[in-house]
Amino acid sequence: MIRLLGMLLLLCGGTASYATEWNVSLWGSRRAFTEHVEKLAHYVEKDSKGSFKINISYGGLASNRENLEGIAADQFEMAQFCSGYHPEKNRGVSVLELPFHGVDTLEEEQAVSFAVYQHPAVAAEMAKWNAKLLMPTPLPQYNIVGRGEAPQGLGWFEGKTLRATGGVAAALRSIGTETVNLTATETFDAMQGGIVDGASFAQHAHFSFKTIDLAEWWTANLNPGSTNCPVVVNIKAYEALSDEHRAILDAAVEPSLEHYLEYYTDLINKWSAILEMFGVERVQLPDAQIEEFRATVAAPVREAWIAQADSEGLPGAELVNLIDQTLTAYREGQTH
Repeated sequence: MIRLLGMLLLLCGGTASYATEWNVSLWGSRRAFTEHVEKLAHYVEKDSKGSFKINISYGGLASNRENLEGIAADQFEMAQFCSGYHPEKNRGVSVLELPFHGVDTLEEEQAVSFAVYQHPAVAAEMAKWNAKLLMPTPLPQYNIVGRGEAPQGLGWFEGKTLRATGGVAAALRSIGTETVNLTATETFDAMQGGIVDGASFAQHAHFSFKTIDLAEWWTANLNPGSTNCPVVVNIKAYEALSDEHRAILDAAVEPSLEHYLEYYTDLINKWSAILEMFGVERVQLPDAQIEEFRATVAAPVREAWIAQADSEGLPGAELVNLIDQTLTAYREGQTH
């Protein structure tokens, strides 16, 4: 609902001046995960001199599983969603959640995300929801916090129930874990009530959604994969922007992500101190088991994903290869 707050004909020149206001649907509260959206709103209002404003709502516009429906229904102009909450709605984006891609840094995650977002088949799939992929939310590799006896090896995971989504869940199921697809906002209660033995998240979410308050241990090196959570804009709203406002929005993406990367990297650097403050044990699983896990799981999960994507009319192998190619090109570019 783009609200045209004024259409004033200037007496000199006869041109029209528009004031545009957008709503963005997020969830939870302001945290590292939303810093790029917060910064984007700041830049847009500043650079437009107040004629383009983005209002951020944390849970007031839609649930975190229904943001794509809200975009499709023109209920708001911008939203964030996590692919793993509903891969059937965004199969193309979900390729970024496959386990053991080999992504090592937030910058690499950003590079591969943009490559996938710009693929015509992925853009077309999102367009069915009236959604344009604007920017990623680069996240580090996920690890698990839990209660009770800490795992000393991968055998611990057999028969346990963990909160996990997407490719991380697929990887854990391959070693006998039962996984539950809970949203971030549902996880604390499930862990507190003993419904799950632990939860798979990036660092910010363990902190923001308070699973760290319950945690007795954290797996420091499991690193099975990550979640991909894009920020999208309503295509009709985007195309209805004036050329000036569209240019301001597009230009704000890069500095907003730069701010996000700095903010999140600072959190990662403080993580050891945070664990110590909460009395959480760092669990280092045996390297040989991790390597075997990677070698055993990566290929079959990829092949299953490719088959599913192909059945839905997406170029599955092409998208998987795009990630590998982008990683190689990005790393080569960093060394030149």
